[in-house]
Amino acid sequence: MHTENHHGSHLPDTLGDNLQCHTGISASKCYQCGKCSAGCPLSSDMDYPPSMIMRMLQTKLPAHEEKILKSLSIWLCLTCETCYTRCPMEIDIPKAMDYLRTESLKAHKAHKKASDIISFHRAFLDSVRYTGRLYEVGMISDYKTRTLHLLQDVLLAPLLFVKGKLHLFPELVKDRSILKKIFRKTMNS
Repeated sequence: MHTENHHGSHLPDTLGDNLQCHTGISASKCYQCGKCSAGCPLSSDMDYPPSMIMRMLQTKLPAHEEKILKSLSIWLCLTCETCYTRCPMEIDIPKAMDYLRTESLKAHKAHKKASDIISFHRAFLDSVRYTGRLYEVGMISDYKTRTLHLLQDVLLAPLLFVKGKLHLFPELVKDRSILKKIFRKTMNS
């Protein structure tokens, strides 16, 4: 989706335009009632609450787009959908936040405090990619290797193992080639 200026040449897409093009979510539908931010369990920890993210997308100002992509807010979003259920315009803010996280990673602008969150996300996806389901021991090992939090929660592992919550070997799905296709398609879109 390109817009033209008064000289007829194309202007670069804005983050809001790209959001709408890739997800169908229009930030312009938001009329700033604030219900999303009021209901968000993490808005007090965010640098920009959900309603402000929507407003900054509406302005289409490059400085605001830069702030969004560098924000901690997009990484703190739990995608719990409280904002979505409260929104009178039914704007899927969790889906928008997911898109914004992807764009932040592509632009190498992820907030430095989000590194553990990103490491967990990648460890989770790698576990599913290689086994077809969550393999907790592999995911935890991957996460700890990425973050160097090697001793954090180390005393929980034996207890979880004894209770049958941790399995030493992964349970693999039968046809992992289908998974490879899904990951390949998702990564290319």
